[in-house]
Amino acid sequence: MSSEIPLRATGLVKDYPGEGSLVNVLRGVDFAVERGELCAVVGPSGAGKTTLLYLLGGLARPSKGEVWVGGQPLFQLDDDALSSLRNRQLGFVFQYHHLLTEFDALDNVALPLRVGGMARREARRKARELLKEIGMDRRRHHRPGELSGGEQQRVAIARALVAEPAVVLADEPTGNLDKANSEAVFGLLKAAAHDGGRAVVMVTHNADLARKADRVVRMEDGAIL
Repeated sequence: MSSEIPLRATGLVKDYPGEGSLVNVLRGVDFAVERGELCAVVGPSGAGKTTLLYLLGGLARPSKGEVWVGGQPLFQLDDDALSSLRNRQLGFVFQYHHLLTEFDALDNVALPLRVGGMARREARRKARELLKEIGMDRRRHHRPGELSGGEQQRVAIARALVAEPAVVLADEPTGNLDKANSEAVFGLLKAAAHDGGRAVVMVTHNADLARKADRVVRMEDGAIL
């Protein structure tokens, strides 16, 4: 697989055991995102959007199929190698920010760099630079409980971007935000694609934001229409 396309999936199938039969959540999905592209994935609840995102990020394994990130086949890697690739090449943003409550914003953003082995001082320097870029520098020493929902999500996006991943995966990143904060968060993701050259995938129920993406992919019943 060419490393020119940062994210590609072929033939993704995901089944779960049900009562006496398998439940088909994904049915042979092919998917790819280019550098500098923001792709919105939409569809009704139960369509398989979040399952697709988890497989793209190597957070779950498919029943069949493969995902390539930067030319690396995720599901041919052992658990340690997969974890290392996720930390270096993938950034995740979720509906609930999952910030560590005992850390301030600066140390939350620096965390992926520390996990990757970077010295604390350098990790905090890079984290502060990114917080400045997104207008959160003055709040860098506040803990999550002292930040608004929109501020928490901006910190979560900074954490996803700090290791300069090739791919950013966002699952309903504006689901708990008002319109103004939703627009701000979307703007950060769009900048990550257009200015940062990343492949960004955003699962969303927000039709207004989806229309502003570079491409919209609609899912129903585990398949891409």
